[in-house]
Amino acid sequence: MFKPYPPDYSRREPDLLRERSRWVAVDWNALPGWELDRAGELWPALLRGCERPAAGWASVCAQARSLTAPDDAQARAWLMARLQPYRIESMDGQREGLITGYYEPLITASRRPQAGFRTALHRPPADLTTRRPYWTRQQLERETQARQALLGREIAFIEDPLDALVLQIQGSGRLQLTEPDGSQRLVRLAFAGHNDQPYRSVGRWLIEQGELRPEGANWPAIKDWARRNPGRINELLWSNPRVVFFREEPLHDPSSGPRGGQAVPLTPGRSIAVDTASVPYGTPVWLDSTEPLSNTPLRRLVMAQDTGSAITGAVRADFFWGWGSTAEQQAGRMKQGLRMWALWPREGGS
Repeated sequence: MFKPYPPDYSRREPDLLRERSRWVAVDWNALPGWELDRAGELWPALLRGCERPAAGWASVCAQARSLTAPDDAQARAWLMARLQPYRIESMDGQREGLITGYYEPLITASRRPQAGFRTALHRPPADLTTRRPYWTRQQLERETQARQALLGREIAFIEDPLDALVLQIQGSGRLQLTEPDGSQRLVRLAFAGHNDQPYRSVGRWLIEQGELRPEGANWPAIKDWARRNPGRINELLWSNPRVVFFREEPLHDPSSGPRGGQAVPLTPGRSIAVDTASVPYGTPVWLDSTEPLSNTPLRRLVMAQDTGSAITGAVRADFFWGWGSTAEQQAGRMKQGLRMWALWPREGGS
């Protein structure tokens, strides 16, 4: 049984350099709100991260597996005894960054095209690896040769092409699927590749067009604009040439999150996407930010378990909210200031 013991505050590890960040060793009292977090809630996400441990984490992960369902005080003491906190900053010393949010959409779908369900979601084309970059979004919808590459690759059909874009940006989703025999099934779409085209923000495009103000370019505003401008939806969609392809997976456990870039299931509220050149997968990270709707402090210990093409830079994170309407609302509006600290095993740690 784990017995908490006080960490040795006299031990200060040297600073660490990553490819795109500098980690500066600090004391635990530098983490705002550290004593207030429900640290025990991290444990399922921590153990999932330990399924594919980062270099230097094997011993710590072995010890973590022996600690069963710790309470908040036990979890906090355990982490403080074994890990060193580091302030994450850019190479030029910038400590402030950005946190956005993402979620797993739930969309009604049909296995076959029918009235109202005409927007297809696709598996990767058979020739995806033979052409770099692959066809753009506009070409895949308009050019004959490009369209032929998608024939027979349809997984399902949904109503709203903007929902298809949301699925592609989020990287995964859930489909409430109607099968040809009329039966209903809940399945997951997981990321299976993309067309190697650059990602362009449709929100940024609307700002450049003078349609939205920068402070209001969130997903609720983008969807509202699309409803008011149905004749320009293709123009909006084509401004982002990147297309994501999916694979279908059974959803045996609806309470389980999608697999992130670390290839472990994500935990709502305890998993983030990061730039892995700044923060390796499997790193516990302390966040200091605010929630998007209430503007209350968001100070929480999370695990770096995913990445994304738009998540670049030293102090940059994408917060996984989970699924459902609340997760959608939070993620769609999240664009907050951020400070980050990484927790890393001490040299010759306990």
